[in-house]
Amino acid sequence: MESSPATAGTPTGKNGGKKRRARLIVIASVVVLAVAGALTWALLARPTAQPPVTSSQTPAPQPTDARQFERPTDWSDYRPALHLTPAHNWMNDPQRPFLLDDVWHYYYLYNADYPNGNGTEWYHVTSTDLVHWKDEGVAIEKYGNGLGDIETGSTVIDVDNTAGFGAGAVIAIMTQQADGIQRQSLFYSTDDGYTFTSYEANPVMENPGTTDFRDPKVIWDAAGQVWVMVLAEGAKVGFYTSPDLTEWTYVSSFERDDLGTLECPDLFQMSVDGEPANTRWVLAASAHGSKYDKTTGLAYWTGDWNGTSFTPDSEAPGWLDDGADFYAAVTWDDPRESAEERLASRYAIGWLNNWGYAGDLPTTDWQGGMFSIVRSIRLVDLDGAATLVSQPVDALSELGGEAITAETTVLPPGDSDTLPQPGTGSYRLQVTLSPDEAGPAREVRLKIKDGGGHFVTVGYDFALQNVFIARDADAAAATMPELYRAVRGVSSPLRDGAVDLDIFVDYSSVEVFADGGRQTLSSLAFGEPGANGLRVESVDGSTVVRSLTLTPLAVAAPERQ
Repeated sequence: MESSPATAGTPTGKNGGKKRRARLIVIASVVVLAVAGALTWALLARPTAQPPVTSSQTPAPQPTDARQFERPTDWSDYRPALHLTPAHNWMNDPQRPFLLDDVWHYYYLYNADYPNGNGTEWYHVTSTDLVHWKDEGVAIEKYGNGLGDIETGSTVIDVDNTAGFGAGAVIAIMTQQADGIQRQSLFYSTDDGYTFTSYEANPVMENPGTTDFRDPKVIWDAAGQVWVMVLAEGAKVGFYTSPDLTEWTYVSSFERDDLGTLECPDLFQMSVDGEPANTRWVLAASAHGSKYDKTTGLAYWTGDWNGTSFTPDSEAPGWLDDGADFYAAVTWDDPRESAEERLASRYAIGWLNNWGYAGDLPTTDWQGGMFSIVRSIRLVDLDGAATLVSQPVDALSELGGEAITAETTVLPPGDSDTLPQPGTGSYRLQVTLSPDEAGPAREVRLKIKDGGGHFVTVGYDFALQNVFIARDADAAAATMPELYRAVRGVSSPLRDGAVDLDIFVDYSSVEVFADGGRQTLSSLAFGEPGANGLRVESVDGSTVVRSLTLTPLAVAAPERQ
């Protein structure tokens, strides 16, 4: 990742910069909803019968009606209700999850020594529905084997015992860094990913003499019957293969000169529009998008993978999210689905933060932002190009309370508070907007978290057909860098003369799914504490609200103790 916020006395960390890390501590009782047919998280390796999880490791079932719409009174002002955050200190980089007996195992980078010490470790949480979480503690501790801290990597289940640690062993391969040198190490678990042992022959990949050599993502290439690793190496992604996860051979690279330092790469195959006869490979990496009028985010290319090299369909990248704060994302499929279903749909989660201001956020009890809500992604043909589109996972609907709906309304020019008002700081706003034919507006602005003179704008420019988020008037803007105040938007053509917006609002974030998820914008956002007002401004004309549904969302993040 890019350089982290500077801290006096912080030792050199990942990327050779002074990076503040976070060890995720998710302390507390967790309401786990038993969702029939729950959508789940999947491992990018071969599907298989999984080793059993012992009863002591299985999250206890909870009643399905145990929903709480008010956060605990001792939570800080900006503690999110929907999004996963640590109780204290610093967090970043999600790690791709894997599935065992319908339980998803997910790891985060967390720095328990923030802000005065560096180094991350893998903190472990589990989930059954993509929404609620159970704290499992530290799975891989930092500085335990003499090779440095535990940084970004990935896990696989070694079904056929290719590495020799036992059939079904969970293998984690990640970057370790010591004295500014980045290497890849292997850790293995024989208790379903709750504890790990350092491989005695670590590192499994020695640094070849380069500064950037990190973030391995490992998958099983069924066509070649070989493990494949993609590795971030500065302005390029390196490809490696291995028969056993311990001995790796370099086979090719994908090089760029327009996206800065690449991080957290990913490689996966998907079908276009769900047609199994029409598949593309997707290569993704977190990158800097300034040359494409974007900030940092997840860039991707569709193309061909022949077992040793990747050939893109187009030189210009696509972007999974056009907001200010969606980085270091990981994707996965569901191994319980059929082969066709696994090709048609995946899941994704990203780090909601930006290294340009990551250490300047107005949160008090923790730093590092949060993780996005989990989204379902598909590859569809849009105007002749295979394009990733996103939608919130269905399990989020289980959090919904009694919805407020509004009939078709014409908003005259100007600012008004005539829309239904949220009762809490965590809700879903689904709205369809169009310009009034009698006197069409040039732009419409939904002012979210309104109160105390501050608000966050989710808007649509009817003239340019562009959806955007603006935070220049939010409660944090005055003390944040200019990058934070920049408006972030993306082209989103009107369909049938209207735009559909599906907006998830939490106490310190806004995530917008426009046009059925064809465009997505995710951003941190800070209103005045306790301010949950909703206003709308129709600019230079009138706007028609064709439909509106406002649904309060119950607390999903684990209660803190």
